[in-house]
Amino acid sequence: MSIDQASRPAPRRVAVVGATGAVGREMVSVLHARNFPVSEIGLFASERSAGKVQEGPYGALTLQAFDAEVVKGYDVVLLAVSGDFAKEHAKNLASAGALVIDNSSAFRYDADIPLIVPEINAHAFQGGGRLIANPNCTTAIAVVALGPLHKAFGLKRVIVSTYQATSGAGAEGMAELEEQTRNQLDGKPVTNSVFRHPIPFNLIPQIDAFQENGYTKEEMKVTWETRKILEIADLPLSCTAVRIPTYRAHSEAITIETIQPVTPAAARAVLADAAGVKLTDDPANGVYPMPLNAAGQYDVEVGRIRTNLVFGDHGLDLFVCGDQLLKGAALNAVQIAELDL
Repeated sequence: MSIDQASRPAPRRVAVVGATGAVGREMVSVLHARNFPVSEIGLFASERSAGKVQEGPYGALTLQAFDAEVVKGYDVVLLAVSGDFAKEHAKNLASAGALVIDNSSAFRYDADIPLIVPEINAHAFQGGGRLIANPNCTTAIAVVALGPLHKAFGLKRVIVSTYQATSGAGAEGMAELEEQTRNQLDGKPVTNSVFRHPIPFNLIPQIDAFQENGYTKEEMKVTWETRKILEIADLPLSCTAVRIPTYRAHSEAITIETIQPVTPAAARAVLADAAGVKLTDDPANGVYPMPLNAAGQYDVEVGRIRTNLVFGDHGLDLFVCGDQLLKGAALNAVQIAELDL
């Protein structure tokens, strides 16, 4: 065996559970695009999808009905399923030896289960067991920018306002935007089933259910998960999450108060060298993060970096955009799997 062959990671048998959904399909595409060492890939879905053929970068693959005993035989299991499904099966699959990466919120707040964004806290993978939680899409995009700034200047307070694409609600959300926009333009009745209100030419300041404190669960996810990933248990963080009528890529306006003094130039220097960040910050020439450009891209765009008028030399405002199907879901899951190579 050559040295080159010895250094190559052993091929893995990979199962994607929930393979027919938007995130599941992206997981398959990202595995292929990043040359993950796949020896075999299995696509698992519901009983009604079993036997159907799904085209993808690995060719035409037949969908299989989920069977826990079959999936246990895989080396890596990527779950793009509901939290209830994950609670029923994830720990059992991991106990059989598979590396299980769960995209739901089922285990994100368990103290003994790592919640990982590899650019920020890859160290949490070591000794974390075989079950890893993938963060909420909004959180993942935010912490790619917040992590380097926290390391350099320290975070004292964070305020986030999000502008979230319809694909955050899955393929059905994107379809509702397209269909109902056509109806709106054609003068036909505009109805809604995925979203609480019609989405065309509108925005909806509610994502997920409202909690007792007046915030939605989506907004609280950003608070809880950012604290865990950045390892700042008491970080004051407030979020307002808004659904907007775009197909893909979430945007976020973020205000931070820092512990150490900070300037826009210093922040740009830090972010220019940060993994997973694309500095997109030349407002005079119309260069700043936008969903249109961030969609389909691995990196999170960060721009509109300026001194915050409230916090002065200890504060910044910035704007970020990231593809929530990629960095916010499928890409991040595959990057976690790569930590095990």
